[in-house]
Amino acid sequence: MTGQARFHRGAEACRASRQCRSRRPRAAHPEGRAGSGRGSRHASPGVRRGGFSLLLLNLEEYYFEQHRANHILHKGSHHERKIRGSLKICSKSVIFEPDSISQPIIKIPLRDCIKIGKHGENGANRHFTKAKSGGISLIFSQVYFIKEHNVVAPYKIERGKMEYVFELDVPGKVEDVVETLLQLHRASCLDKLGDQTAMITAILQSRLARTSFDKNRFQNISEKLHMECKAEMVTPLVTNPGHVCITDTNLYFQPLNGYPKPVVQITLQDVRRIYKRRHGLMPLGLEVFCTEDDLCSDIYLKFYEPQDRDDLYFYIATYLEHHVAEHTAESYMLQWQRGHLSNYQYLLHLNNLADRSCNDLSQYPVFPWIIHDYSSSELDLSNPGTFRDLSKPVGALNKERLERLLTRYQEMPEPKFMYGSHYSSPGYVLFYLVRIAPEYMLCLQNGRFDNADRMFNSIAETWKNCLDGATDFKELIPEFYGDDVSFLVNSLKLDLGKRQGGQMVDDVELPPWASSPEDFLQKSKDALESNYVSEHLHEWIDLIFGYKQKGSDAVGAHNVFHPLTYEGGVDLNSIQDPDEKVAMLTQILEFGQTPKQLFVTPHPRRITPKFKSLSQTSSYNASMADSPGEESFEDLTEESKTLAWNNITKLQLHEHYKIHKEAVTGITVSRNGSSVFTTSQDSTLKMFSKESKMLQRSISFSNMALSSCLLLPGDATVITSSWDNNVYFYSIAFGRRQDTLMGHDDAVSKICWHDNRLYSASWDSTVKVWSGVPAEMPGTKRHHFDLLAELEHDVSVDTISLNAASTLLVSGTKEGTVNIWDLTTATLMHQIPCHSGIVCDTAFSPDSRHVLSTGADGCLNVIDVQTGMLISSMTSDEPQRCFVWDGNSVLSGSQSGELLVWDLLGAKISERIQGHTGAVTCIWMNEQCSSIITGGEDRQIIFWKLQY
Repeated sequence: MTGQARFHRGAEACRASRQCRSRRPRAAHPEGRAGSGRGSRHASPGVRRGGFSLLLLNLEEYYFEQHRANHILHKGSHHERKIRGSLKICSKSVIFEPDSISQPIIKIPLRDCIKIGKHGENGANRHFTKAKSGGISLIFSQVYFIKEHNVVAPYKIERGKMEYVFELDVPGKVEDVVETLLQLHRASCLDKLGDQTAMITAILQSRLARTSFDKNRFQNISEKLHMECKAEMVTPLVTNPGHVCITDTNLYFQPLNGYPKPVVQITLQDVRRIYKRRHGLMPLGLEVFCTEDDLCSDIYLKFYEPQDRDDLYFYIATYLEHHVAEHTAESYMLQWQRGHLSNYQYLLHLNNLADRSCNDLSQYPVFPWIIHDYSSSELDLSNPGTFRDLSKPVGALNKERLERLLTRYQEMPEPKFMYGSHYSSPGYVLFYLVRIAPEYMLCLQNGRFDNADRMFNSIAETWKNCLDGATDFKELIPEFYGDDVSFLVNSLKLDLGKRQGGQMVDDVELPPWASSPEDFLQKSKDALESNYVSEHLHEWIDLIFGYKQKGSDAVGAHNVFHPLTYEGGVDLNSIQDPDEKVAMLTQILEFGQTPKQLFVTPHPRRITPKFKSLSQTSSYNASMADSPGEESFEDLTEESKTLAWNNITKLQLHEHYKIHKEAVTGITVSRNGSSVFTTSQDSTLKMFSKESKMLQRSISFSNMALSSCLLLPGDATVITSSWDNNVYFYSIAFGRRQDTLMGHDDAVSKICWHDNRLYSASWDSTVKVWSGVPAEMPGTKRHHFDLLAELEHDVSVDTISLNAASTLLVSGTKEGTVNIWDLTTATLMHQIPCHSGIVCDTAFSPDSRHVLSTGADGCLNVIDVQTGMLISSMTSDEPQRCFVWDGNSVLSGSQSGELLVWDLLGAKISERIQGHTGAVTCIWMNEQCSSIITGGEDRQIIFWKLQY
C-alpha cells in the first residue's frame, strides 16, 4: 500500500480502513474465511487482485451489473478454450475481467459494436429462440487490452472486425443482458452527446427506481429509518450510483452494482465535519469526515436533487450540534492567527470550506508554491529572497511574461481574462501524482500517459516552467507539504516513457538542497511554517480565497482567470440545448475551478512573535540587573494569568452580599484588594470592606442612576458616571464629592481613564476625550477639564473600552454597531454592524489584535482590529451582559444569572456556573486574573474563588 497510500486514501482505501473502527464484524467470508477485505494475504497465486476498478470506465460512465462468465476463444474449433472471469455491463462499454492475473482485462466500447446478440442465432429471431447455452456474441471494430499480468501500462488497442463470445454461468440471464446491451448500444450510437447522456440517465434512474436500500444491512434491528434517497458515491474521476439511507445512528450507502462492497456505513457518532459541495457546478454534493483535520473524507455523496442533499445535511448537522462544534472560516482564522493552527492545517481547512476535495480532481485542494530557490546547495529560510512573492499569483511573478499577458488582456473583447489556463485542474493534479495514481492518469487521458518530456520530471524544471511558460500558471497540492514521499518516487516501476535525451522517466529530480525525498518534504514543511510565510500567507489567501479573487481587486492584483472558472460564472440550468450543456460542463471540469470565495475584505495577518534585536536585548538585560524584583514580578503575573485562565471553569462562589437596592452597574477595587467600590441604579456609590465584610460608606450624588465607576491611580479618587449627564469625582480620603464634570446632553453610560485622560460615553451619541488632573483638595474652585476630542456616533453609545496602550477605543451602540477608533488621530477606523440589538459590552484582547463584543442578541463576536473583519461569531440563547477575556477564553455574565466560560478557539461553551438570581450586569477581574467579583440585577455582589 505504500506506493499509493496518500492518493488512494482519498478514494477508497482510507474510507474502508476508517469504517472498521465503529463496525461490528461482518458475517463469514463467502469462501469460508472471515472477510478481511483488501488487506487479505490469502488469495491464490496467479489470481487477479485489484484488477478491475471504476477507473477503467470512461469519464461520466456507470457500471451497472456483473455476471460470472467464460470468454470462449476459437468457439467451435478443436482449439476452443475458455477463460474464466466476470462480464461487467457498463453504460458505454462491456468489460471482461479474467480471474487469471496473466490475462488482460478486455474492454469493448459499445459505440464500436457492429452486432450484439445470442451466439449462433440469426439476428431476426434472437428474441424468440431459447438458447441451450448462455452465449452472448459481440461483433465489433475495436477492443482495448488493459493491465496484462496486472501491470499498469498504457492500454493496447486492436482494430479490425472481430467477434467475441461470452458464456454466462446462468443461461437464463442471457435474454436480459442482451436486451440491456442493445438498449445501451442505441444510446452510445446517438449523434448528439446530450442525447446520449439523457438516454443513459433515464436507464440509470429506471434501475434505481426499481430497487431500494436493503434494510437487512442495518447494523441493529432497533435502528429507526429517517430518510432514504438516490445518490452517487464520488471518488476521483468516478461516480457510483446507489441508495443512501440514514437512521438515528448510521449513514449508509448501498451501490447499485455492489462494488466495491455491498454497503458503506458511517456511524454518526464518529462524524466530525460535514460540508455541502458544488459538484459539476451544481449544489448537489455532501462530504462527510470522521476526522478533525485529515485531508481525505470518509464519504462524498452526490445527490440528484438539491432538496435531498439539504435534508440529509440538516439531519446530520442537527445530530452534530449536540456533539461537535461547527467551524467557520472565521473561527479557523482566529485559531490560526493565535498560533493554534499551523499554516498547513489552516490551508487545509480553508480548502475544505471552499469546496475543495480530494474526491473531485477539478476542485482538488490547492496549496502555494512557497520556495523560489531550487538551485542552491543550502536552503536559507532566514533569507526573504528564498521565498516566492505570496502577494502575486503565479502568472504575475515574471514581470516580462505579465507585460505580454496584460497587452493581450487589454486588446481582448469582453469577457476579458489574463490567463488562459488555471492554477488547479485535474490534469495538473495528476501531473504531480502520476507515480502513485497512474490509473487515474490513464482514465483521464483515454488509456495513455503524457509525453515523457511533459511529465513531472524535476522540481526545478517545473518551477521554471511556471515562471516562464506561456500557459503554465499552476500552484501546488497538499502532498508537497505532507509526510508521504511516494508521489516523488517511481516505486511501482512504471514505464512512463523515454525523454528526448534518452533517459527514462523515473524518480522526480530534487533540488540540490534536498538530500532525499524525505528531506525535500521536511524542508518544504519547514518553509511553509517559517516566519516569512506566516507573515505573508494572508496575501496569498486574499488571491485564492479572498477579496482579490473577483472584481476590480482581482484586476488590480493581476488575478483574472476565464469567467467559466468562477462560482456562478455559468448557470447550467439556463442552458436548454443538452449538447451545449454537456460540452460546457466537460470544459469547466477539465479546465479547473476557482475556489468558493470565503472572504470579501482583506485577510488579517498572522500574529507572529517579534524577537528583540541584539541592542534591545543588551539594554533590556542591563535594566533587568537594576530591578530584578520587578522583572520577576512581571513573569509571575503572566504565569498567574495563564494558570488562572486554565482553571477558569473551576470557578466557585465564595461569598455574596446584598448591598444595593437596585441592580449593580459597576465594580472597582483598590490596588491592595481591601476596598470594593460599586455603583447601582439606586443612585448610590458604595464602599465595601473585603476584610471586615462590612459596608463602610454609601454616597449619593443625585437621585439618578449611576452607570459605572473606576478608581484613579493612587486609590485616592473614585469617578462615577451618572444618568443625570454628569461625571462625579469622589475623594476617598476626605469622604466627599471633589469635582463634577457636566460634559454631556444625555446619560453618561460608561467611563474609562488612562494617563490623565478621561473617556466618557453617552446616550447623546458621543464619546468625549478630556484632559486634566482633578483637584487634589476639595474646595470651592472646581477643576477645569479640556475637551480634547469628540467621537461622534449616529445613535446612543452604551459601552466603551480602551486597548492596553490607550491608542485605540472601541464603542458599542444601542443599534448593534461596534466602532473602532484611532485615538492618536481621533478618527474612525472601522464601523461593524454585527449585533441585532444593543451592544452590551466590548473589550480588546490583551495584544490589541482583536475586539470582542457581546449583545442583547446573545452573540459573542470577535473582530480583527487591523481589517475590521468579523472573524468569529458564537451565539447563546440569551444576552451576555458583561465579560472579561484573555484573547482565547471568555468569562461572561448572562441574562439568567449564570457565568459562562467560552472556548473561542473550540467554538463552544466549556462551562456554565450558577451565580446570581437575576442578570449578571458587571464583572471585575484583577490584573493577575486571580480575583473575580460580579454584580447583578439581584442587587448582590458575589466574590468568586479559583480552585487550582
